[in-house]
Amino acid sequence: MTLLTAQGAANLPEFGKVNVVALVFFFIIVAMTLVITYWAAKRTKTTKEFYAAGRSVSALQNGLALAGDYMSAASFLGISGMVALKGYDGMIYATGWLVGWPALMFLIAEPLRNLGKFTFADVISFRLQQGPVRIAAAFGGVLTVLFYTIAQMVGSGTLISLMFGIPYHIAEVIVGVVILLYVLFGGMLATTWVQIIKAVLLLGGVTFLTLLVLAQFHFSPTDLYAAVVSNQNNLPGEPVAKLPPLSSMMVPGALVSSPIEAVSLGLALMLGLLGLPHILQRFYTVPDAKAARKSVLYATGLIGYFYIIIPIVGFGAAAIVGRAAISKIDPGGNMASPMLAAVLGGNPFLGFIAAVAFATILAVVAGLTLAGASAYSHDIYVSLIKKGSATEQEQVRAAKMATIVFGVLAVLLGIAFKGQNVAFMVGLAFSIAASANFPSLLMSIVWRRFSTWGAVASIITGTVLSIGMIVLSPTVWVDIFKHPTAIVGLKNPTIVSMTAAFLVGIIGSLLSPDVRAQTMYDDEKLRTYLGIGAE
Repeated sequence: MTLLTAQGAANLPEFGKVNVVALVFFFIIVAMTLVITYWAAKRTKTTKEFYAAGRSVSALQNGLALAGDYMSAASFLGISGMVALKGYDGMIYATGWLVGWPALMFLIAEPLRNLGKFTFADVISFRLQQGPVRIAAAFGGVLTVLFYTIAQMVGSGTLISLMFGIPYHIAEVIVGVVILLYVLFGGMLATTWVQIIKAVLLLGGVTFLTLLVLAQFHFSPTDLYAAVVSNQNNLPGEPVAKLPPLSSMMVPGALVSSPIEAVSLGLALMLGLLGLPHILQRFYTVPDAKAARKSVLYATGLIGYFYIIIPIVGFGAAAIVGRAAISKIDPGGNMASPMLAAVLGGNPFLGFIAAVAFATILAVVAGLTLAGASAYSHDIYVSLIKKGSATEQEQVRAAKMATIVFGVLAVLLGIAFKGQNVAFMVGLAFSIAASANFPSLLMSIVWRRFSTWGAVASIITGTVLSIGMIVLSPTVWVDIFKHPTAIVGLKNPTIVSMTAAFLVGIIGSLLSPDVRAQTMYDDEKLRTYLGIGAE
């Protein structure tokens, strides 16, 4: 065991007990965000302000908020932990989550802003029958958001439990209560500014952590990688179960060995972005389509930088902290970054990184909760139940009731999925988004003959097939339900479920043509590209 690893073991705090320094940072950041919520609450009275921050967010602000929304617990805690425990293949997630942004900018951002009002279902139903399409879109959107939320709740519960020394389930409840405060009182305006502050803090903290790691290896990535595959990343007498051997840490295949699995995961990570309700909803906060495109450009640069450096943090944790110590604290590896911060920067830096991670989770789940609540309140309650005639007060009240229900579900699911790697769990959410939402959204924009029942069939097929295959896969059927073998071998079903959603949407549209929808296609194109009539 080298001096570096010995030092790392000695500097690790005793996780699971109250960390006073971490507590101070936690309360400073939470207090800061609650002040923002109070400020936003006084400016959030109408539905446009609650759902879309009054469309008053600039391109740069929205770019930062998009980056903040996207750099979630999966990106910060999950990818670094996956790289630390599994090695090279963990970087698939960093690469996959980045490459979808150009597609979002060129395919979706402008049509979405010009055609919609508050949710992506506005776009799908623009020239189709409102009732069936909105019900199906809300169904797919809420389930996507719920799966995405599970990962954030698992990360937050683990973090709070270790930092405060409290039981995991109590930590989940605390997180749920704070998130409800953000969304119920501050709406999209509070969520946006919390995202902006969190993005700046996260980028600064991870940059500093990366520099501390590289400084240990003379700023030579080669020396870092050599340390990863040597025997110094495992403490003597502490075998690391269910992890690849050290010799395979820098070669592909430790995490994804099947070519079909690799392609399926890649499709989910790249195209799932284009179906995430909480990301798509951000385009309604800017004044016009030009600002929507520019905000994606800003977000892509920030996110690209983040995903370049976060694998270095993961490899640094493997070399300095050790895989045995990381997996002992959390089997999913989600605490690799905080543990590395404790070793290299002591308790103050651990407190800062833990607080930033917590702010990351709070902000992302606030955005997810808002997206889930708006799918019900706008697409179901206002558009269908009230036939578009609900008052401002009724709309906001429906949104807040849906927010409470969604928050309770998030806490319960976070408790059920304890111990899962958060990056992997978000990968499953991307699979549902790529299967349930993306095919119908794309076809509604680019295909004249896309019909109402084609859209409904596509959304339901993608949603049911992706979730059903996930439940029957090793991830849930074996790891959660404890069955000996899985019914479906694929861990990520996107290659099957997304393809099926496209095929069913095409076949359904050809079998049940919608003359009105075809007639309105030219009007839709005019509004898409010129913005005439956009709200």
